[in-house]
Amino acid sequence: MSEQETTYNKFSWGNEPNASTGKLTVVGAGPGDVELITLKAIKALKAADVVLYDALVATELLEYAHTAEQIFVGKRKGCYAYQQEQINDLIVDRASQGHHVVRLKGGDPFVFGRGAEEMEFAASRGIAVDMVPGISSCLSVPASQNIPVTKRGASESFWVITGTTKEHKLSADVALAAKSSATVVILMGMSKLGQIVELFKGDGKAETPIAIIQNGTRPDEKVAVATIQTIEEEVRNKKLANPAIIIIGDVVRHRARILEIANHHKLELS
Repeated sequence: MSEQETTYNKFSWGNEPNASTGKLTVVGAGPGDVELITLKAIKALKAADVVLYDALVATELLEYAHTAEQIFVGKRKGCYAYQQEQINDLIVDRASQGHHVVRLKGGDPFVFGRGAEEMEFAASRGIAVDMVPGISSCLSVPASQNIPVTKRGASESFWVITGTTKEHKLSADVALAAKSSATVVILMGMSKLGQIVELFKGDGKAETPIAIIQNGTRPDEKVAVATIQTIEEEVRNKKLANPAIIIIGDVVRHRARILEIANHHKLELS
């Protein structure tokens, strides 16, 4: 049995993969910068017959699959091109015709994506499945702004939390995270920013540093850095909105420190 066949058997549930059908590869596109995609992801795109891609995927990446059928299945501002059930049906329909379907998702498909659900749906219908991890925005977007999620003496751990649950409510984990000394990274939380701020204020963290990065790693990236007390005003001034990542904790100070050191050396050399 080949290594590829072993992989497919490992990640299949229900019916055994049917050799006459195609396959599904769930691929992480990275945080937005077209250079932050893996070589393995590019290889999968080049081998694709069909690409189903999301709203946060840089469309330049589709050039790697220029001969494939390309279908936009993402959502923007709550408007869905396809409902999830329709995406599942598309995957099965195209794969059942013997096609290699690449499901291209922003960031990493296993971090607040539905990559696992789509793989399970396809595999339960006898379709071979594979997965190519992506560079997750929860780590790479803060890093792109010189914000580490951990730093000796500042943070020993970090939380990664969805700001909005499937019931459209603020995740209960945010309240738990607010009580810890860890870095808190919140995705899909801009609509709940006011609630997040109140939770952290309630735990005596009004002066805790916070950064919000919109369109991280992209040319149209926007950044707001403030404290819990002042962040809402800063967001209004800079007109930040989704898609954005919220980073809360002392690690945010590292960004200013790096800029300070860089400016100091520039002055010394001038």
